[in-house]
Amino acid sequence: MTPVRLAFCIALALSAAPAFATDEAPPQKATNLGEVDVNARLDEARNSLSPDTGSSQYVMTRQTIQALPLGDSTPLNQVVLQAPGVVQDSYGQLHVRGDHANLQYRIDGVLIPESIGGFGQTLDTRMIDNIKLLTGALPAQYGDRTAAVVDITTRTPKDGVGGSVGITGGQFGTVNPNATLFGKKDDWSFFLTANYLKNDVGIENPTASRTAIHDHTNQVKAFGDVSYLINNDTRISFMFGATNNRFEIPNNPGQTAQFGYLDVTNFDSAQLDERQQEKTRFGVLSLQGKMGDTAYQVSAGERYSSLDFTPDDIGDLMFNGVASDVRRANRATTLQADFATPLGDSHTLRYGVYGEFERATSTNNALVFPADGDGNQTSTTPLNILDSSRILARTYALYLQDEWSIGDKWTVNYGVRADKYNAFKPESQLSPRLGVVYQPVDGTTIHAGYSRYFTPPASESISPTSIAKFVGTTNALPDNGNDTPLAERSSYYDVGISQKLGTQWTVGLDSYRRNVSRIQDEGQFGAAVVYSTFNYDQGKVKGDELTVNYDGGALTAYFNFSYNRSVGKRIITGQYNFAPDDLAYIQDHFIHLDHDQKYTSSGGISYAFPDSTRIGANYLFGSGLRRDGIVPNGDTMPAYFQLNLSVAHDFNLTSVGATHAQFALVNALDRTYQLRDGSGIGVGAPQFGPRRGVFLSLQQDF
Repeated sequence: MTPVRLAFCIALALSAAPAFATDEAPPQKATNLGEVDVNARLDEARNSLSPDTGSSQYVMTRQTIQALPLGDSTPLNQVVLQAPGVVQDSYGQLHVRGDHANLQYRIDGVLIPESIGGFGQTLDTRMIDNIKLLTGALPAQYGDRTAAVVDITTRTPKDGVGGSVGITGGQFGTVNPNATLFGKKDDWSFFLTANYLKNDVGIENPTASRTAIHDHTNQVKAFGDVSYLINNDTRISFMFGATNNRFEIPNNPGQTAQFGYLDVTNFDSAQLDERQQEKTRFGVLSLQGKMGDTAYQVSAGERYSSLDFTPDDIGDLMFNGVASDVRRANRATTLQADFATPLGDSHTLRYGVYGEFERATSTNNALVFPADGDGNQTSTTPLNILDSSRILARTYALYLQDEWSIGDKWTVNYGVRADKYNAFKPESQLSPRLGVVYQPVDGTTIHAGYSRYFTPPASESISPTSIAKFVGTTNALPDNGNDTPLAERSSYYDVGISQKLGTQWTVGLDSYRRNVSRIQDEGQFGAAVVYSTFNYDQGKVKGDELTVNYDGGALTAYFNFSYNRSVGKRIITGQYNFAPDDLAYIQDHFIHLDHDQKYTSSGGISYAFPDSTRIGANYLFGSGLRRDGIVPNGDTMPAYFQLNLSVAHDFNLTSVGATHAQFALVNALDRTYQLRDGSGIGVGAPQFGPRRGVFLSLQQDF
């Protein structure tokens, strides 16, 4: 970053105001809690464990989510897409500030290990009271996955028992019934929600047609949180969730078979029958409260995740020369402890530990054809090859930080984090963190931060491949180097400003830069729709964000615009996945990462009438992800724009509660746009955005 650019960013750049007109809160100071409702008091103590000094935060409340066209039926990734700097990709993936995935999910302050990457969402939007996206230079408390922290606060039960039942239905065979039950009695409280979804657009259509071929999905999600108040200073809770998602892999008709199978020489690609199933289970037991002035939360958790890809044996053999029956599973056991101790009136000391033990297995039961040294098929009778691996990964972390309030205008958070990751070999790092917030006058907040990051590879995405087993087959892989990914190390700089204009407008600017060693990326290599991690030796990421928010009571609006550039050079792991010509070029040249999108924008507007009617609109814009050109990832996909509209009304039809009706028009202009065209590093197939869809939601509270 040049001195002129840095000076400009410090003078103008942001703590970008949270999306949807939620003001950036000043840093929490070391103050004593009042005698309020016990659960609210414990919630406040839990919130004091997590600082955000120096980072950028964007808050979306439950009201904000309900104002989206699909309301509570909006998938979690589509909610996060409304924040600045978030780029959509195929298969439901998100990229924040130029990173590939690398998102950390926390529920009520507890880190939930990520699931094996697939098509479906693990968490249900109906559980959310508010969601905060933390990006930039994060405090020492946050490690491991650092592109962004998706920090979810769950809905709080009210006295007595209540809930709601409802259904969302519409085009593309969409049926989505749901039920929620919550309550509080004496020292017990609980919140339970579950829903079932089926439709005929489970994955992005590989063609521009309105109706996808072989794209049905069935998805089940459930979440629960049960807590017991031991005394006024102590609460124990058990949080759990389960997901079971099944997908048909959509077909691209008109493809030409490349291989012969026995006496079969032709196969209709529209008749392929590939399928994928994804399962996730997690449970966390937490003890949370206060010991004197010290707030604490100690949590022990378990998460199991699996992915099964079932090929069309004959079809995959004829089109790809390999039919891979892929099974991946990962079980993670975690222990997390966080503490916050006020020291006088100006300091808050925060410290904690985290440990995770993972057992990851991967099996590829593949059918292939014999081939000569040039890869030419020598027999139409397939061979069966079993390739399996097992990984044990251990992650340990310690952190210590102090938040120092200097007068009424300055807050400094400084600390250090120690990480150690051991899977194939021990890797570790000591990472300093520094964040500063300055509030010169009311309505103006300036922040700056520096964070050193250590990012281990996602164990659930590591699949060591036995190259020797496939020699002399149509799935032969070049032995080009190291096939096990390495931990990423980076330095992150972030500066910005948030400015209130009157009582209704907030404008924010933010600028960031990241210098990376061994930058991680992911790609789909081979016929199975499964992602694998690899490393570039060097990476450079930079960008800027603008946010504008308006809160006029009945009328609210937001606008986000982001610029990003992400490049990498020299592939140093997973080289067997790449063509020799690509490897040779990337060896000496920086190339754009496949998920790099230069310009991204989102925005929306909502108006609430006095008669409980609300109308709204939101949009997504992207200048296009990368695709191959003259050089790898050297070109961009065409720009796209998607407009969504909605109208909602609350009826008082029964005495038990309100009846909510919401009508949504997704991609109202029916613009056909393509996210991917099948080219680019690690891109397996074309994917198109959604076509116009009409949906109706009905929800009955009780």
